[in-house]
Amino acid sequence: MTIIGSGLAGYTVARELRKLDKESPLRIISADDGGFYSKPMLSNAFIENKTPESLVITPATQMATQLNAEILTHTQVTQVDPQQHAVYVGEKRLEYSQLVLALGAKPIRLTFEGDAADKVLSVNNLDDYTHFRAALQNAKRISIMGAGLIGCEFANDLQPAGFSVTLIDPLKYPLGQMAPEKVGRTLQQALQDLGVSLYFEKAVKRIDSTDSGYRLTLTDDSVLETDVVLSAIGLRPHTELAAAAGLSVERGIVVDRYLKTSAEDIYAVGDCIQIEGLVLPYVMPLMNAARAVAKSLTGQLTTVNYPAMPVAVKTPACHLVVSPPPAGLAGEWEIEAEGQDVRALFYTPAHELGGFVLMGAKVADKMALAKQLPPLLA
Repeated sequence: MTIIGSGLAGYTVARELRKLDKESPLRIISADDGGFYSKPMLSNAFIENKTPESLVITPATQMATQLNAEILTHTQVTQVDPQQHAVYVGEKRLEYSQLVLALGAKPIRLTFEGDAADKVLSVNNLDDYTHFRAALQNAKRISIMGAGLIGCEFANDLQPAGFSVTLIDPLKYPLGQMAPEKVGRTLQQALQDLGVSLYFEKAVKRIDSTDSGYRLTLTDDSVLETDVVLSAIGLRPHTELAAAAGLSVERGIVVDRYLKTSAEDIYAVGDCIQIEGLVLPYVMPLMNAARAVAKSLTGQLTTVNYPAMPVAVKTPACHLVVSPPPAGLAGEWEIEAEGQDVRALFYTPAHELGGFVLMGAKVADKMALAKQLPPLLA
């Protein structure tokens, strides 16, 4: 059995597999050093002075021992051949009996005018975080593009650490695609109270070098000076390897309820997949999928089920949990608010709960409300 990817998805499949089958040969191919770490920690690691090295929970050598697996580190798979049941690392051919694609997602890259358009950073893995930390050593001003979940988390991490943070987003308020305006405005106020500068209904169109850093020109022609530009505008499933192998690919690698791809003996899990139209780049869907795949790999064909899975936003300035309604679901928000304590419930026309956002003290209602939500995949 072969797993491509050593992120949380790949390693969780391996761990779940070893609970069921301790001896079958297992190979894990990692494009990086294969160390196990918590990717969600990257957006709030700076203020806790977490270095890249300290974020690694278990190095690859120990993971290999724990999992009774061969782990190939710093190894890039260049081709998957479903007909021959083989993957290629350059010219080297490695056969597999069953293959799991845990390829993750990559940051969305925008194009900009200006001579520093290629200087935009993103943080999607430990190597990215290493480069970001290095860029911050002589920096004071940080501009973050994107006021979604990750952008807000970085802003809340970096401003209290002593940086001057600017948050830029084309929508009207933070979390504009996940939450109603009242919630976004409450989070906006909390970030402003920290000292974060906010530019909404604007985007970066040009990035130029200056003697001291960079000059950003926004779509309304306003100008900002900054030392670091961080993009947090979202991720896109990593599908190129699968597409080149002839697998069905749409917004992600298309899988069925068994996490099977369109090719025999190839499964996919994690941020790279699309299942019944859903692309869910969060931890809980990944864990559910990994457990199902592990059973299927050992001969117990198992479908994946997704219950409602609220997401905690790591913004200590304003505690927040979101379980947004599915895209296109008809309904309206009902909101109760007192300061930062906000309870926003999304009801369908039949007055069925379709989603919620909780802030402050109302976060305590998370589990009770989650039980009322319909599953994403039953």
